[in-house]
Amino acid sequence: MKKEAWKQYTFWILLSEAVGILSGLLSMEGMKAFSTNAVQPVFTPPDVVFPIVWTILYALMGIGMARVQFFGFLPGKAVADNLFLSQLIVNFFWPLVFFNAQAYGLALAFLGVLWILAAQMLIVFRKQDRLAGNLQIPYLLWLSFAALLNEQVWQLNR
Repeated sequence: MKKEAWKQYTFWILLSEAVGILSGLLSMEGMKAFSTNAVQPVFTPPDVVFPIVWTILYALMGIGMARVQFFGFLPGKAVADNLFLSQLIVNFFWPLVFFNAQAYGLALAFLGVLWILAAQMLIVFRKQDRLAGNLQIPYLLWLSFAALLNEQVWQLNR
């Protein structure tokens, strides 16, 4: 792989992971309070699963974006850039709304917006580079599962 490609991959993966890490750090206290105080659905995975899954998903997002930057074509790159950054921003704020504010209904609305942005990103990425789009499928599936968890938490903690 060319040196320029490695720079793209490194930049986009690190950016994605940094957003996840910062969001996690800012919501850490809220996560602790949630784990001890909130009623959770029986199908909630163990706490250790979440950082593992999110680390993988952020890496896949970054790889997909790097592939779009490296293999994609104009004018679709601008749309891909905007969707990637938009979903990353919404993704950043979801844990703050869910864990810190414990606004579970509002967090579910955030997840709805995030799901739509991620689905659009998948479609646009796929038009730019098939593999870049396909790498977003696990993200969209996880967001679907997260929405189910979020909805159940909202129902159980009214």
